[in-house]
Amino acid sequence: MGKYFIGGVLAFVLSTTANADNGSITLKSSFSVNETADKFEKVAQEKGMTIFARIDHAKRAKKVGVMLRPTQLVIFGNPKVGSPLMACSQGVAIDLPQKVIVTEDENKQVWLTYNDPQYLVNRHNIRGCDAVIEKVSKALTNFAKSATQ
Repeated sequence: MGKYFIGGVLAFVLSTTANADNGSITLKSSFSVNETADKFEKVAQEKGMTIFARIDHAKRAKKVGVMLRPTQLVIFGNPKVGSPLMACSQGVAIDLPQKVIVTEDENKQVWLTYNDPQYLVNRHNIRGCDAVIEKVSKALTNFAKSATQ
C-alpha cells in the first residue's frame, strides 16, 4: 500500500511544475485542451465559481492570419473569495478574477497553468488574509487536479 501512495505522490509532483520566476503553477493534463478547459469549467462551477469568459486564443489568432497551437483562457471567480482579498490589498484587483490557461505544446502535450496565490501575496503585499489565501490555494489545486487527471 505504501509504495502505491509514494508512487502516486511522485507522479503528481513530476506532473506539476511551480515556476517561481513567473509565479505560476503548471499541471500536465491527460486530456485535450478543449476537454481540460471543459472539465475545469465544470468543477469550478460546481464549487460556486462564475465563469466570466472563455477565450480561444488560437481561434482568434487564426482570424488575423496567425497560427497558434491550441490555447484557451478561462476567467472565473466568486466575489465571496475575491472581495476579502481586495479588502486586504486593493491592488490585487488587477489579478482578479482568477484565470487559468490551457495550452498544447509542440509535442502535443497539454498543460493547465494558473497564478500561484503566494505570488499574489508577494506581488501585492497582501497581509492578514492567510486563511483566504490558503482556501484559494486548496481550491485551485483541487480544480486543476480534477481538470487534468
